[in-house]
Amino acid sequence: MLQKIKATANFIKDKTDFKGRTAIILGSGLGNFVDKVEVQHSLSYKDIPNFPVSTIAGHAGKLIIGRIKGKQVLVMQGRFHYYEGWSMYDVTFPVRVFKMMGVENLLVSNAAGGTNYSFEVGDLMMITDHINLFGTNPLIGQNEEELGPRFPNMSKAYDSELCEIARSFARSNNFKLNEGVYVGLTGPSFETNAEYRFLNTIGGDAVGMSTVPEVIVANHMAMRVFGVSVITNNGLDIPEEGNSHKEVLDVAVIAGNALEAIFSAVIEAL
Repeated sequence: MLQKIKATANFIKDKTDFKGRTAIILGSGLGNFVDKVEVQHSLSYKDIPNFPVSTIAGHAGKLIIGRIKGKQVLVMQGRFHYYEGWSMYDVTFPVRVFKMMGVENLLVSNAAGGTNYSFEVGDLMMITDHINLFGTNPLIGQNEEELGPRFPNMSKAYDSELCEIARSFARSNNFKLNEGVYVGLTGPSFETNAEYRFLNTIGGDAVGMSTVPEVIVANHMAMRVFGVSVITNNGLDIPEEGNSHKEVLDVAVIAGNALEAIFSAVIEAL
């Protein structure tokens, strides 16, 4: 594993001039965020050694290196999901590579269903904590001490200082930014009505099929994490025809500008 991680990190560094300290992972429908990036390099996932390839609509499958607010960043335009058949090792492999490239800060985004009665479709939710209901963990198996400790602390999985930067920006700009707990499930089916109610009961404010494994691995490697969910459907008021992936993508695209504003404010302060 270490050999593959280092080989991939060296390949990307050789192909680019990346010297930044921040990486961004964009969720479903949020790929237009790269329009705000002053692009310096673009690599297709299929051209990067050992990288999986995105198979889901709304995930372009490109690694972008460029600048936001004068800061060089690395952007994943699309991620990998456990439900696609990738292993947890594959899903989190890019995060490992970014750490080897010198990345210290990880910004993650996702499209999520709202399980909080006060949330509306199109809202942003800053993730302050998460609940792992994947039924597995990306750290299962032999631990590589070079990457992190056997039993990493997850009590502060989302960096409080980065959260306060976003909170302050939202207040200063009269910007609606909800806060809450993200619940990670495997998918790919949308949740049942009973499952949405259950997730609300156990303290979940939003639910999705990603993010949690990446955040666990980032904490394992002592990276600072900041996360935002775009509430793309209301799980507590499901329409008669049910939820759809198209609906998720449509709302995510509309919310992209708001996400860009929050991420830019955090990046500028780093």
